[in-house]
Amino acid sequence: MPAIPSAMSSAIPSVDVVIPRLSLSIALATYNGERYIAEQIESILRQTRLPDELVVSDDASVDTTRAIVLDFARHAPFPVRLQANIERLGSTRNFEAAIRGCGGDIIFLCDQDDVWYPNKIALIEERFINNPAAGIVFTDADVVDQDLHPLRLRLWKAVRFSLAEQAEVAAQGAFSVLLKRFTVTGATMAFRSSYRDLVLPISDLWVHDGWIALLIGAVSQLVALPTPLIGYRQHSANQIGIPRRGRNHGKTCAVIHGPQVLRYEAALTRLREFADRLPGSRQNIHRLDETLAFLRARAALPDTRWRRLPGALRELAALRYHRYAKGLKSFRKDLLR
Repeated sequence: MPAIPSAMSSAIPSVDVVIPRLSLSIALATYNGERYIAEQIESILRQTRLPDELVVSDDASVDTTRAIVLDFARHAPFPVRLQANIERLGSTRNFEAAIRGCGGDIIFLCDQDDVWYPNKIALIEERFINNPAAGIVFTDADVVDQDLHPLRLRLWKAVRFSLAEQAEVAAQGAFSVLLKRFTVTGATMAFRSSYRDLVLPISDLWVHDGWIALLIGAVSQLVALPTPLIGYRQHSANQIGIPRRGRNHGKTCAVIHGPQVLRYEAALTRLREFADRLPGSRQNIHRLDETLAFLRARAALPDTRWRRLPGALRELAALRYHRYAKGLKSFRKDLLR
Protein backbone atom coordinates (compact mmCIF):
# COMPACT_ATOMS: atom_id res chain seq x y z
CA MET A 1 0.00 0.00 0.00
CA PRO A 2 1.51 3.38 -0.95
CA ALA A 3 2.32 5.76 1.86
CA ILE A 4 -0.13 8.59 2.46
CA PRO A 5 1.47 11.93 1.54
CA SER A 6 2.24 14.02 4.56
CA ALA A 7 0.05 16.90 3.42
CA MET A 8 -2.91 14.56 3.01
CA SER A 9 -2.25 12.74 6.27
CA SER A 10 -2.17 16.00 8.18
CA ALA A 11 -5.61 16.80 6.82
CA ILE A 12 -7.16 13.59 8.20
CA PRO A 13 -8.90 14.46 11.47
CA SER A 14 -7.99 12.42 14.51
CA VAL A 15 -10.73 10.25 15.98
CA ASP A 16 -11.02 9.97 19.75
CA VAL A 17 -12.12 6.55 20.95
CA VAL A 18 -14.91 7.02 23.47
CA ILE A 19 -14.92 4.29 26.10
CA PRO A 20 -18.42 3.79 27.55
CA ARG A 21 -18.71 4.55 31.24
CA LEU A 22 -21.50 3.51 33.55
CA SER A 23 -22.37 5.11 36.85
CA LEU A 24 -21.84 2.57 39.62
CA SER A 25 -23.49 2.40 43.04
CA ILE A 26 -22.75 0.07 45.94
CA ALA A 27 -25.63 -0.97 48.23
CA LEU A 28 -24.10 -2.01 51.56
CA ALA A 29 -26.37 -3.38 54.31
CA THR A 30 -24.99 -3.27 57.86
CA TYR A 31 -26.03 -4.45 61.31
CA ASN A 32 -23.69 -4.54 64.31
CA GLY A 33 -20.80 -4.95 61.90
CA GLU A 34 -18.01 -3.20 63.80
CA ARG A 35 -15.77 -6.26 63.76
CA TYR A 36 -15.43 -6.49 59.98
CA ILE A 37 -16.93 -3.38 58.34
CA ALA A 38 -13.68 -1.38 58.27
CA GLU A 39 -11.92 -4.09 56.22
CA GLN A 40 -14.80 -4.22 53.77
CA ILE A 41 -15.03 -0.50 53.08
CA GLU A 42 -11.25 -0.17 52.91
CA SER A 43 -11.26 -2.88 50.22
CA ILE A 44 -13.73 -0.73 48.26
CA LEU A 45 -11.31 2.16 48.60
CA ARG A 46 -8.57 0.01 46.99
CA GLN A 47 -10.58 -0.69 43.83
CA THR A 48 -8.87 0.07 40.52
CA ARG A 49 -12.21 1.49 39.39
CA LEU A 50 -13.80 3.40 42.25
CA PRO A 51 -17.59 3.48 42.62
CA ASP A 52 -19.55 6.64 41.98
CA GLU A 53 -21.29 6.30 45.34
CA LEU A 54 -21.54 4.06 48.37
CA VAL A 55 -24.97 3.81 50.01
CA VAL A 56 -24.91 2.25 53.48
CA SER A 57 -28.19 1.24 55.10
CA ASP A 58 -27.67 0.50 58.78
CA ASP A 59 -30.29 -1.64 60.49
CA ALA A 60 -30.38 0.04 63.92
CA SER A 61 -26.93 -1.12 64.99
CA VAL A 62 -26.09 -0.71 68.67
CA ASP A 63 -22.30 -0.91 68.21
CA THR A 64 -19.86 1.47 66.47
CA THR A 65 -20.77 0.49 62.89
CA ARG A 66 -22.25 3.88 61.98
CA ALA A 67 -19.31 5.76 63.51
CA ILE A 68 -16.88 3.69 61.42
CA VAL A 69 -18.84 4.45 58.25
CA LEU A 70 -19.07 8.18 59.02
CA ASP A 71 -15.34 8.34 59.70
CA PHE A 72 -14.69 6.59 56.37
CA ALA A 73 -17.00 9.03 54.58
CA ARG A 74 -14.87 11.99 55.68
CA HIS A 75 -11.89 10.90 53.60
CA ALA A 76 -13.44 8.73 50.87
CA PRO A 77 -12.85 10.04 47.31
CA PHE A 78 -16.48 9.25 46.37
CA PRO A 79 -19.81 10.12 48.00
CA VAL A 80 -20.77 7.96 50.97
CA ARG A 81 -24.36 8.17 52.20
CA LEU A 82 -25.43 6.59 55.48
CA GLN A 83 -29.11 5.72 55.96
CA ALA A 84 -29.96 4.72 59.53
CA ASN A 85 -33.08 2.68 60.29
CA ILE A 86 -34.81 3.68 63.51
CA GLU A 87 -36.09 0.15 64.03
CA ARG A 88 -34.69 -3.15 62.76
CA LEU A 89 -35.97 -4.14 59.34
CA GLY A 90 -34.10 -7.42 58.94
CA SER A 91 -31.51 -8.25 56.30
CA THR A 92 -33.80 -8.39 53.26
CA ARG A 93 -35.67 -5.15 54.03
CA ASN A 94 -32.38 -3.46 54.89
CA PHE A 95 -30.93 -4.40 51.50
CA GLU A 96 -34.11 -3.11 49.90
CA ALA A 97 -33.58 0.26 51.61
CA ALA A 98 -29.97 0.40 50.41
CA ILE A 99 -31.01 -0.47 46.83
CA ARG A 100 -33.69 2.26 46.88
CA GLY A 101 -31.05 4.79 47.83
CA CYS A 102 -28.76 4.02 44.87
CA GLY A 103 -28.70 6.30 41.82
CA GLY A 104 -26.25 4.49 39.53
CA ASP A 105 -26.79 2.54 36.32
CA ILE A 106 -25.36 -0.56 38.02
CA ILE A 107 -26.00 -1.54 41.64
CA PHE A 108 -23.45 -3.74 43.42
CA LEU A 109 -24.69 -5.64 46.47
CA CYS A 110 -22.25 -5.69 49.34
CA ASP A 111 -22.15 -7.58 52.64
CA GLN A 112 -20.51 -5.99 55.65
CA ASP A 113 -18.11 -8.82 56.46
CA ASP A 114 -16.39 -9.71 53.18
CA VAL A 115 -13.46 -8.14 51.36
CA TRP A 116 -13.39 -7.19 47.69
CA TYR A 117 -10.37 -7.82 45.50
CA PRO A 118 -9.02 -4.69 43.79
CA ASN A 119 -10.28 -5.47 40.27
CA LYS A 120 -13.82 -6.52 41.21
CA ILE A 121 -15.66 -3.37 40.12
CA ALA A 122 -13.60 -2.91 36.95
CA LEU A 123 -14.11 -6.47 35.71
CA ILE A 124 -17.84 -6.48 36.40
CA GLU A 125 -18.35 -3.10 34.77
CA GLU A 126 -16.50 -4.40 31.71
CA ARG A 127 -18.95 -7.32 31.42
CA PHE A 128 -21.94 -4.98 31.53
CA ILE A 129 -20.42 -2.69 28.90
CA ASN A 130 -19.59 -5.60 26.59
CA ASN A 131 -23.03 -7.20 26.98
CA PRO A 132 -25.89 -4.66 26.97
CA ALA A 133 -28.39 -7.54 27.31
CA ALA A 134 -26.91 -8.63 30.65
CA GLY A 135 -29.14 -7.79 33.60
CA ILE A 136 -26.91 -9.38 36.24
CA VAL A 137 -23.23 -10.22 36.53
CA PHE A 138 -22.17 -12.51 39.37
CA THR A 139 -18.83 -14.11 40.19
CA ASP A 140 -17.08 -16.86 42.05
CA ALA A 141 -15.41 -16.15 45.40
CA ASP A 142 -12.70 -17.48 47.67
CA VAL A 143 -14.11 -18.87 50.92
CA VAL A 144 -12.06 -17.55 53.85
CA ASP A 145 -12.23 -17.84 57.63
CA GLN A 146 -12.94 -15.03 60.08
CA ASP A 147 -9.33 -13.85 59.82
CA LEU A 148 -9.33 -13.97 56.00
CA HIS A 149 -7.24 -17.13 55.88
CA PRO A 150 -8.09 -19.19 52.75
CA LEU A 151 -10.14 -22.31 53.38
CA ARG A 152 -9.02 -23.80 50.04
CA LEU A 153 -12.59 -23.72 48.79
CA ARG A 154 -14.32 -21.74 46.06
CA LEU A 155 -17.86 -20.54 46.57
CA TRP A 156 -19.19 -22.11 43.36
CA LYS A 157 -17.84 -25.49 44.45
CA ALA A 158 -19.38 -25.04 47.89
CA VAL A 159 -22.83 -24.33 46.44
CA ARG A 160 -22.29 -27.05 43.79
CA PHE A 161 -22.66 -24.73 40.82
CA SER A 162 -21.43 -27.33 38.33
CA LEU A 163 -19.45 -26.87 35.12
CA ALA A 164 -22.51 -28.04 33.18
CA GLU A 165 -24.63 -25.35 34.85
CA GLN A 166 -21.96 -22.74 34.20
CA ALA A 167 -21.98 -23.72 30.52
CA GLU A 168 -25.79 -23.47 30.49
CA VAL A 169 -25.63 -19.94 31.90
CA ALA A 170 -23.00 -19.00 29.31
CA ALA A 171 -25.34 -20.32 26.59
CA GLN A 172 -28.06 -17.93 27.87
CA GLY A 173 -29.83 -20.65 29.80
CA ALA A 174 -29.53 -19.08 33.25
CA PHE A 175 -33.27 -19.13 33.91
CA SER A 176 -33.36 -22.91 33.41
CA VAL A 177 -30.68 -23.24 36.07
CA LEU A 178 -32.45 -20.86 38.46
CA LEU A 179 -35.72 -22.74 38.15
CA LYS A 180 -34.00 -25.79 39.63
CA ARG A 181 -32.07 -24.05 42.38
CA PHE A 182 -30.36 -20.82 43.35
CA THR A 183 -26.74 -20.32 42.41
CA VAL A 184 -26.30 -16.53 42.60
CA THR A 185 -24.80 -15.23 45.85
CA GLY A 186 -25.70 -11.62 46.53
CA ALA A 187 -22.25 -10.66 47.81
CA THR A 188 -20.88 -11.34 44.31
CA MET A 189 -23.76 -9.78 42.37
CA ALA A 190 -24.35 -6.54 40.47
CA PHE A 191 -27.46 -5.70 38.46
CA ARG A 192 -28.81 -2.97 36.20
CA SER A 193 -30.90 -0.42 38.08
CA SER A 194 -33.35 -0.38 35.17
CA TYR A 195 -34.80 -3.55 36.75
CA ARG A 196 -35.25 -1.99 40.19
CA ASP A 197 -39.02 -1.52 39.78
CA LEU A 198 -39.32 -5.20 38.91
CA VAL A 199 -37.54 -6.46 42.02
CA LEU A 200 -38.76 -3.92 44.60
CA PRO A 201 -40.39 -4.42 46.99
CA ILE A 202 -38.74 -7.74 47.79
CA SER A 203 -41.11 -10.49 48.87
CA ASP A 204 -40.98 -11.30 52.58
CA LEU A 205 -40.83 -14.99 51.59
CA TRP A 206 -37.46 -14.63 49.88
CA VAL A 207 -33.86 -13.84 50.64
CA HIS A 208 -33.01 -10.76 48.59
CA ASP A 209 -30.44 -12.31 46.24
CA GLY A 210 -32.57 -15.30 45.20
CA TRP A 211 -35.53 -13.01 44.46
CA ILE A 212 -33.47 -10.54 42.43
CA ALA A 213 -31.69 -13.27 40.45
CA LEU A 214 -34.86 -15.17 39.54
CA LEU A 215 -36.84 -12.12 38.45
CA ILE A 216 -34.07 -10.47 36.45
CA GLY A 217 -33.05 -13.86 35.07
CA ALA A 218 -36.57 -14.23 33.67
CA VAL A 219 -36.30 -11.06 31.59
CA SER A 220 -32.61 -10.71 30.73
CA GLN A 221 -29.30 -12.50 30.44
CA LEU A 222 -27.10 -13.41 33.39
CA VAL A 223 -23.32 -13.41 33.13
CA ALA A 224 -21.38 -15.81 35.38
CA LEU A 225 -17.77 -14.66 35.81
CA PRO A 226 -15.68 -17.60 37.08
CA THR A 227 -12.98 -15.38 38.56
CA PRO A 228 -13.13 -15.16 42.38
CA LEU A 229 -13.43 -11.43 43.11
CA ILE A 230 -14.13 -11.41 46.85
CA GLY A 231 -13.03 -13.13 49.99
CA TYR A 232 -16.30 -14.63 51.26
CA ARG A 233 -15.84 -14.63 55.00
CA GLN A 234 -17.22 -17.45 57.16
CA HIS A 235 -17.61 -16.76 60.88
CA SER A 236 -19.85 -17.65 63.81
CA ALA A 237 -22.32 -14.81 63.13
CA ASN A 238 -22.96 -15.44 59.41
CA GLN A 239 -26.63 -14.95 58.61
CA ILE A 240 -26.47 -17.34 55.63
CA GLY A 241 -22.94 -18.29 54.60
CA ILE A 242 -22.06 -21.61 53.00
CA PRO A 243 -25.06 -23.97 52.89
CA ARG A 244 -24.84 -26.99 55.16
CA ARG A 245 -25.52 -30.45 53.78
CA GLY A 246 -28.14 -32.64 55.33
CA ARG A 247 -30.36 -29.78 56.49
CA ASN A 248 -33.44 -31.47 54.92
CA HIS A 249 -32.78 -34.84 56.56
CA GLY A 250 -35.94 -36.30 58.06
CA LYS A 251 -38.28 -33.63 56.67
CA THR A 252 -41.42 -34.45 54.72
CA CYS A 253 -42.07 -33.39 51.12
CA ALA A 254 -44.64 -30.87 52.33
CA VAL A 255 -42.16 -29.24 54.70
CA ILE A 256 -39.40 -29.10 52.07
CA HIS A 257 -41.37 -28.09 48.98
CA GLY A 258 -44.28 -26.19 50.53
CA PRO A 259 -42.32 -22.98 51.26
CA GLN A 260 -40.86 -23.07 47.76
CA VAL A 261 -44.39 -23.16 46.35
CA LEU A 262 -45.19 -19.94 48.22
CA ARG A 263 -41.97 -18.31 47.05
CA TYR A 264 -42.57 -19.17 43.41
CA GLU A 265 -46.18 -18.00 43.64
CA ALA A 266 -44.93 -14.59 44.77
CA ALA A 267 -42.37 -14.46 41.93
CA LEU A 268 -44.96 -15.49 39.34
CA THR A 269 -47.36 -12.80 40.54
CA ARG A 270 -44.66 -10.14 40.20
CA LEU A 271 -43.63 -11.26 36.71
CA ARG A 272 -47.24 -11.24 35.55
CA GLU A 273 -47.60 -7.67 36.80
CA PHE A 274 -44.73 -6.66 34.51
CA ALA A 275 -45.60 -8.87 31.52
CA ASP A 276 -46.85 -5.97 29.38
CA ARG A 277 -43.73 -3.91 30.06
CA LEU A 278 -41.39 -6.86 29.54
CA PRO A 279 -43.00 -8.86 26.71
CA GLY A 280 -39.92 -11.03 26.29
CA SER A 281 -40.68 -12.57 29.68
CA ARG A 282 -43.87 -14.39 28.64
CA GLN A 283 -42.15 -17.68 27.76
CA ASN A 284 -40.35 -17.72 31.09
CA ILE A 285 -43.58 -16.87 32.92
CA HIS A 286 -45.04 -20.02 31.39
CA ARG A 287 -41.99 -22.02 32.48
CA LEU A 288 -42.25 -20.68 36.01
CA ASP A 289 -45.94 -21.61 36.03
CA GLU A 290 -45.00 -25.17 35.03
CA THR A 291 -42.32 -25.29 37.70
CA LEU A 292 -44.88 -24.19 40.25
CA ALA A 293 -47.26 -26.98 39.22
CA PHE A 294 -44.37 -29.44 39.65
CA LEU A 295 -43.53 -28.10 43.11
CA ARG A 296 -47.17 -28.31 44.17
CA ALA A 297 -47.22 -31.94 43.10
CA ARG A 298 -44.05 -32.65 45.09
CA ALA A 299 -45.37 -30.83 48.16
CA ALA A 300 -48.55 -32.94 48.00
CA LEU A 301 -46.71 -36.27 48.05
CA PRO A 302 -47.95 -38.30 51.06
CA ASP A 303 -45.88 -38.75 54.19
CA THR A 304 -46.09 -42.55 53.81
CA ARG A 305 -43.30 -43.50 51.44
CA TRP A 306 -44.99 -46.21 49.38
CA ARG A 307 -47.94 -43.94 48.67
CA ARG A 308 -45.66 -41.36 47.01
CA LEU A 309 -44.80 -43.60 44.08
CA PRO A 310 -47.81 -42.95 41.77
CA GLY A 311 -47.57 -39.16 42.05
CA ALA A 312 -43.81 -39.09 41.72
CA LEU A 313 -43.95 -41.40 38.69
CA ARG A 314 -46.43 -39.06 36.96
CA GLU A 315 -44.01 -36.16 37.37
CA LEU A 316 -41.11 -38.32 36.20
CA ALA A 317 -43.01 -39.45 33.09
CA ALA A 318 -43.85 -35.83 32.28
CA LEU A 319 -40.07 -35.12 32.46
CA ARG A 320 -40.62 -32.39 35.05
CA TYR A 321 -38.07 -33.96 37.39
CA HIS A 322 -35.52 -33.47 34.61
CA ARG A 323 -36.62 -29.98 33.56
CA TYR A 324 -37.14 -28.46 36.99
CA ALA A 325 -35.06 -30.58 39.37
CA LYS A 326 -32.08 -32.94 39.24
CA GLY A 327 -33.79 -35.78 37.39
CA LEU A 328 -33.63 -39.25 38.91
CA LYS A 329 -31.63 -37.97 41.87
CA SER A 330 -34.51 -35.71 42.97
CA PHE A 331 -37.05 -38.42 42.16
CA ARG A 332 -35.25 -40.87 44.48
CA LYS A 333 -34.99 -38.28 47.25
CA ASP A 334 -38.73 -37.62 47.14
CA LEU A 335 -39.43 -41.33 47.42
CA LEU A 336 -36.96 -42.05 50.20
CA ARG A 337 -36.98 -38.95 52.41
